[in-house]
Amino acid sequence: MLDSLFGSALDDTTLSFSSAVITIGLAIGLGLIISLTYMKTNQATYSQSFTLTMVVLPVIVSIIILLIGSNIARAFSLAGAFSIIRFRSAPGDPKDIAYVLFTMASGLACGVGAFGYAVLFTVILCVLMFVLSRFNFGGKKSLQKTLKVTIPENLSYEEALNEVFHTFNVTFDLKKIRTTELGSLYELVYSVTIHENVNQKQFLDAIRTRNGNLDISLTMSPTPEY
Repeated sequence: MLDSLFGSALDDTTLSFSSAVITIGLAIGLGLIISLTYMKTNQATYSQSFTLTMVVLPVIVSIIILLIGSNIARAFSLAGAFSIIRFRSAPGDPKDIAYVLFTMASGLACGVGAFGYAVLFTVILCVLMFVLSRFNFGGKKSLQKTLKVTIPENLSYEEALNEVFHTFNVTFDLKKIRTTELGSLYELVYSVTIHENVNQKQFLDAIRTRNGNLDISLTMSPTPEY
């Protein structure tokens, strides 16, 4: 029973309508499960286009595998056809790339007829994603941000905010200094690491008191590009 469930259902090279329907239907179902898992574990950042892609991608992969079968000529023909397609996109989140590989693996398992393994691997990985997300595995307890502060010229920019940083236990690194308003003001740009327990409003209020209520900007640091 287990051998028949977890063995390949498409060992022969003949493509039948019933097997194609089963393969595509299962690929759609697994794609929906993976997409829902992604949405639940990335509620603040997921996009509709990416979730739809994860539903469709296993189907596309399984169809390609069904069409190729064990025919070498078809494999080379499809490789030549897909080589003319260019995908251009910005580098994605490593977690998103892992989900793309996940959906492709599910589609591949469906395409070769290993339906039992396709379901098993999908369930195991989806549960793993839920568990890792639930316990915030690898999550940082501090936030890396960019702080821009304008100070009057009578303050020493080298030590202007040191006392505030030490009070709130904020790690800082002065990255940029420039003058504005004909040299009457200084704009300081810091890279700061703020612990999650720090009250950011109180932190900014302390800076406003120090710089005379001039402009302050606190933003998330940009993700470095590799």
